[in-house]
Amino acid sequence: MEYPFIIFLLAIFVLLTSTFSSVNAKICEHEFVVEAKPVKRLCKTHNRITVNGQYPGPTLEINNGDTLVVKVINKARYNVTIHWHGVRQMRTGWADGPEFVTQCPIRPGESYTYRFTVQGQEGTLWWHAHSSWLRATVYGALIIHPREGHPYPFPKPNRETPIILGEWWNANPIDVVRQATRTGAAPNVSDAYTINGQPGDLYNCSKKGTVIVPIDSGETNLLRVINAALNQPLFFTVANHKLTVVGADASYLKQFTTKVLMLGPGQTTDVLITGDQPPSRYYMAARAYQSAQNAPFDNTTTTAILQYNSIISHKKSVTKPLMPSLPAYNDTNTVTQFSRKFFSPRKVEVPTEIDENLFFTVGLGLNRCPPNFSKKRCQGPNGTRFTASINNVSFVLPNNISILQAHQLGIPGVFTTDFPAQPPVKFDYTGNVSRSLWQPVRGTKAHKLKFGSRVQIVIQDTSIVTPENHPIHLHGYDFYIVAEGFGNFDAKKDTSKFNLVDPPLRNTVAVPVNGWAVIRFVADNPGVWLMHCHLDVHITWGLATILLVENGVGELQSIEPPPLDLPLC
Repeated sequence: MEYPFIIFLLAIFVLLTSTFSSVNAKICEHEFVVEAKPVKRLCKTHNRITVNGQYPGPTLEINNGDTLVVKVINKARYNVTIHWHGVRQMRTGWADGPEFVTQCPIRPGESYTYRFTVQGQEGTLWWHAHSSWLRATVYGALIIHPREGHPYPFPKPNRETPIILGEWWNANPIDVVRQATRTGAAPNVSDAYTINGQPGDLYNCSKKGTVIVPIDSGETNLLRVINAALNQPLFFTVANHKLTVVGADASYLKQFTTKVLMLGPGQTTDVLITGDQPPSRYYMAARAYQSAQNAPFDNTTTTAILQYNSIISHKKSVTKPLMPSLPAYNDTNTVTQFSRKFFSPRKVEVPTEIDENLFFTVGLGLNRCPPNFSKKRCQGPNGTRFTASINNVSFVLPNNISILQAHQLGIPGVFTTDFPAQPPVKFDYTGNVSRSLWQPVRGTKAHKLKFGSRVQIVIQDTSIVTPENHPIHLHGYDFYIVAEGFGNFDAKKDTSKFNLVDPPLRNTVAVPVNGWAVIRFVADNPGVWLMHCHLDVHITWGLATILLVENGVGELQSIEPPPLDLPLC
């Protein structure tokens, strides 16, 4: 008799809990005005595209379960869209943001309102422009706190600080990418890295703006570290302090302690830091992890200062901060040791039966100079033009309608669904690759996935032009990283290494240089989802594809209808 009664009480409890949670969920409304403002860095004042006059843009703070409504008004001279990086966008693909993928851009003088609910995600995400290279300055943090009344799975920190790593050019970033597209060469590297928009003490004319992060002796604070740099994976460390990693990409992790982080562009990492050192000033520092050989890169170091509050009244507040040691630029061993520490906090439900087994090669390429181009337009290696591809297809964006609109409206000729599930030619991916494989085909191709299908993707780096660590981001999904390794992926040998118990859940995977990563997820979110390298130079060259997840059965397994104010092309 008691057993059914207990079940009944549990059901009532669950119902009340979910009702309470949804009652507490809020609608958070914001307005983003995108416009050019003068910004002075490295001794020079430039007009830069900003949001609400701020660089970086505003930090948005919500709770798990809240709905965001953000009206974006474009007062700049460029087209713009905003992507909410890492937000699942369940059935709300129209709010995802990548230009010509899920929407046409917001033209100068126009506006669009993004509406979506953040459900089941907690931690640090971010938002950024997803149109040309505007995200160089158009970005900000998106912080998702637990539902009201729910604690963190770690002691509540005394304070929380976003640490947004960025990249700065002493030139208009749009001009930088346009020049590279014109010449076929690699774009000019940045002039500085930044922390919360400031380069820091080690650059000219930058001491005054250096970011100060306060801490009290004995307290534990949460640093929400985001790599918003355009083209560079970065190491991050704090002098004399240990960092306890508690989450990444808005998913909690099994906690571990480290001295250094590595974040690929797009990735976030939440760390606890304790004021357990003699009160003083300590540099936080970030600089490049550069895995591509013989490629130019920005080798400067950005800094902020961790400052103990108790020294402010003493002369110590003018003492030079202690500088940490950072890994060598090409220290792949440190990166590997760091990524091997990532586990989910408990056993998770990883797909074990696989319906869609995909194998994607990612890497660079060189196009021969077209006969109608002058030498000035072919300034890549040996008179070529740089390109990039997945499975030998270099992705081309449409320019007069978005792929999601074409899919919904059944408009032919915009994209095809014949993106190859495997490389068209098998070869020694990380070996000495025949020059005949260096020139990919251009195309706007998608790969179709049935709703609910269990998907595995092996992402394999190639040594074409140069091997490199590629941060691969999938829109609309989180995925489990079940394995990583070096060399060519070998299903016979490497499948036994898969972690199907507690792999980490991410939205961006740093595919090892000259190596591979394997991800798994269930295709439970219908829509048109961009999968691309988050080094913007590579997406410009075509290192991207589309996963088209079909609607399932009924309204709850189908994408919502498009909003009435969806921008027109």
